[in-house]
Amino acid sequence: MSAQVVTTIDTVIEAEHEEDLIEGFRRMTAGPRPEGLIRSELLRGQGGAWRIQTTWRDREALLALRATGEPPAAVALLDRLGARHSHTVHTVEHSITA
Repeated sequence: MSAQVVTTIDTVIEAEHEEDLIEGFRRMTAGPRPEGLIRSELLRGQGGAWRIQTTWRDREALLALRATGEPPAAVALLDRLGARHSHTVHTVEHSITA
């Protein structure tokens, strides 16, 4: 079985656009879930730093979604806000849950 993967998108949002980001993320996650999506979170850091962190069943699920040709929903949201962002993909090597 393939390992889960976590994608992260990091950005900095000006205070006057934070509500737009929060509401956009709520709308984005209110609809149907892509196949293989386990969890997605909008995380607030310090100094305007934000992260969208999404856990996928496996790399194949992520690649299948990307193969549709549609931009990832989180990327499209940040692009609409005019926010610069960076992306990473991590393989889950070990995890615990309560």
